[in-house]
Amino acid sequence: MLSYQHGYHAGNLADVHKHGLLAWMLEYLTRKDKPLSYLETHAGRALYDLADETSLKTGEAARGIAIAESWFAKAHPYAEVLAAVRAAAGPTAYPGSPMVAAHLLRDQDHLDVAELHPAEVAALRDAMANHPVGCHQLDGWQMAMSRCPPDPRRGMLLVDPSFEIKSDYDDIPDFFRKIHRKWPVGILVLWYPILVDDRHKPMTRALLDVIPDGTLHEVRFPPARPGHGMVGSGLFVVNAPYGFDEQAAWLAGKFKALK
Repeated sequence: MLSYQHGYHAGNLADVHKHGLLAWMLEYLTRKDKPLSYLETHAGRALYDLADETSLKTGEAARGIAIAESWFAKAHPYAEVLAAVRAAAGPTAYPGSPMVAAHLLRDQDHLDVAELHPAEVAALRDAMANHPVGCHQLDGWQMAMSRCPPDPRRGMLLVDPSFEIKSDYDDIPDFFRKIHRKWPVGILVLWYPILVDDRHKPMTRALLDVIPDGTLHEVRFPPARPGHGMVGSGLFVVNAPYGFDEQAAWLAGKFKALK
């Protein structure tokens, strides 16, 4: 789907959930002096300006990172990435997941991200120009299938579609089954929205049917504006790193305190 642009939603509470735990997982993986691979299927533009009219129009960042930033200690990897990105790109800059990965991974690691939207790909390549990241104008699903298992085999795949294509909900469990079969040691991460009609539930049940030892982590939050349909954020993680449950529980506690 080429109509979706994440700039309208950058820095919202779903991003806080996704990027906070992504940053923790990547930092955990880099504690060992072994190279790793990072793959991402729906990269977006990697760098957003929260003072841009697209962000201001929805107000989601004002109800998201503007509130939640204080949850994270300065030494948390998510907070460290936010500080580094703002130092380089200005105080209203916000990193998408490719930028989070680029800041936390090392020269020995291998990063490949896919994005199909022409304007988003151009912005992605510009944002990542100073980072050793392969930015590919490809269908992310096909990129993941063709590159898994990657070399090195240690690493992570992030799947972060817009879910504007309704068939995604039906297709994702089989995609994860196939990727897990091809790359059984890979950390596979799916982000999905929680909408008022809970349309994600058949998908998550199917995911647990095909990968029973996968980890589901969901948080709920107030809608960003009256009538807004997203009321939560979910992650499905295969081969979750040691300590993930504790970190996820800590973050869930912060979301539960929201009014």
